[in-house]
Amino acid sequence: MKKQANNNSQGILNYILLVLIFAGIIAVGSWLYKNEAKINLEANLKVLHDKADLLYSQIINSDLKSWLNDKPVGEVGHAAFLSLSGGKSRARVYKGTGKTLDEAYNNAVKAVEAGLDAWPENIKWLKADIAFDSRAINAKDLKREVKAARHEFYRNSLAFDKDFKLALLEAELNGAKIYEYKDGGIDLDYLNNYLRKSARSKLKALPENYILFNTRGWLCDENNKVYSLIYDGLNYGRRDVKVDNQFARELITKSGEFLLTQLNTDGSFIYGMYPRFDNNIKSYNILRHAGTTWALCLNYRINPSPKLKQAIESALKYLASQVVYKDNNTAYVNEAKAGELKLGGIGIAVLAFTEYMDLFNNKDYLELCDKLGSGIFSMMDLESGKFVHVLNNKNFELKDAYRTVYYDGEATFALVRLYSLTKNQKYLDAALKSVNNFIANNYIKYRDHWIAYSLNELLKYNNDPKIYNFALENAFANLREIERRDTTYHTYLELLMAAFEVYDRMPDASLAELNKFNVKDLLNAIKARVDRQLNGYFFPEYAMYMARPDKILDTFMVRHDGYRVRIDDVQHNIGGYYLYYKNYDKLVKHGLN
Repeated sequence: MKKQANNNSQGILNYILLVLIFAGIIAVGSWLYKNEAKINLEANLKVLHDKADLLYSQIINSDLKSWLNDKPVGEVGHAAFLSLSGGKSRARVYKGTGKTLDEAYNNAVKAVEAGLDAWPENIKWLKADIAFDSRAINAKDLKREVKAARHEFYRNSLAFDKDFKLALLEAELNGAKIYEYKDGGIDLDYLNNYLRKSARSKLKALPENYILFNTRGWLCDENNKVYSLIYDGLNYGRRDVKVDNQFARELITKSGEFLLTQLNTDGSFIYGMYPRFDNNIKSYNILRHAGTTWALCLNYRINPSPKLKQAIESALKYLASQVVYKDNNTAYVNEAKAGELKLGGIGIAVLAFTEYMDLFNNKDYLELCDKLGSGIFSMMDLESGKFVHVLNNKNFELKDAYRTVYYDGEATFALVRLYSLTKNQKYLDAALKSVNNFIANNYIKYRDHWIAYSLNELLKYNNDPKIYNFALENAFANLREIERRDTTYHTYLELLMAAFEVYDRMPDASLAELNKFNVKDLLNAIKARVDRQLNGYFFPEYAMYMARPDKILDTFMVRHDGYRVRIDDVQHNIGGYYLYYKNYDKLVKHGLN
């Protein structure tokens, strides 16, 4: 009995000891957590003040003050906004108002300070926006204005009351899908979801009157470099940069690195996403897979690395695994989910395979490319040069005679690339037949980049002035539309740069044709598109208002489709900027400034 009592006592002591140990661990952990949180808060406060001071120095030394009257936003006086981002979640925006700009800015800084206790990240970027004008608008007129705007392009900031108690920047309103473009006005559900996630009170109902206002912005990046942001027009909200050859190379490099992060272990890509709420696009398109792989090859020409080579080879193996055979000599690229064999899919696959073989001086896919070439021939009338576009993948019978003009250019480009690889005359003859069909049917009206690529490639082997003229008309007849296009429309730069290569390479025998074209007009359009496409690039000042900035930073998007990021969007931007980078010295020589 005594021994059992001793055992029980020892057990109780051991239990108490374990409880004390666990309590100690919890206490130490809690102390460490609180201490770390304190350190993080102190570090963030220092970063905040350093960046806020740098930003304000730029603001007061700009011409902004000369714009401001006593009360640029009505009775409130002045309004300043600070957008805080750690790069891993949507920016948190803080506001300050006051009788003077200094007072409003200081109040915004104080608002950030008060919110840092609950801030889970280290500050990476700080963006300042200063309101410089405003106007009252009622709900009916706001609805009408938003509905009339191009989708995602209503660029006004908005206060929901005259006292600016609730006021949101344009980047917040569009970044969180609060502007409702289909019916116009404000989407209350998206607004309240945004307010809830940013720890603000929800609205029970939308007001009848608002204050629209505009801001000028400045961004302080992770290296404490301050960028003044464009404050009007289509470029609103992004930094003003000159795209020279080195900046173009940086764009290609960074967007190429993004594509590497999208590569799966089986060689397929994460197809795309809608970054406002970090939603992946679940479909897939093997044609766009092929084009993306081709873009990676272009990237390799600028930035060779073992990692990039491995990625290209992995993506090509996946592409090859999607090839189906009608017989021993004829192959197609299978769009499995759609049950289709697309002419364009074959064409872009050939581009990817031939670019790889040229890049690494091997013949790994030569036999496959020859069979894909036979697939193109099977979809072509060799007399007229016309193609059919889509076959059924189960029986190889015609499904659609026509799908999109892109397929004609893609297939023709592929035929010339097959000739360049094999020197088999049948490919060049077929490409020439196709181009004659383009000329006979005025394909200039399509403003198609793949047509431009195919003409540029064919003219490396054929000096017919008629083809030179058509290749240049394909650009020059469309310059007005191309230069004025308000969206990024990334394929236009590819079209223009392919035409520039044609212009620059035109032989003396064709100068009579050349004299019809004013190269300055072409250069002006190139400059406009190079700059316009930056509106679709996720600089930090755009990315910080998305759900996960770190996932889409430094890549390309399509704003008017919900800021969509898709592999082919990135591909076409790489393609255009690659040709711009490659030809930059020639562009300057011809007069680009």
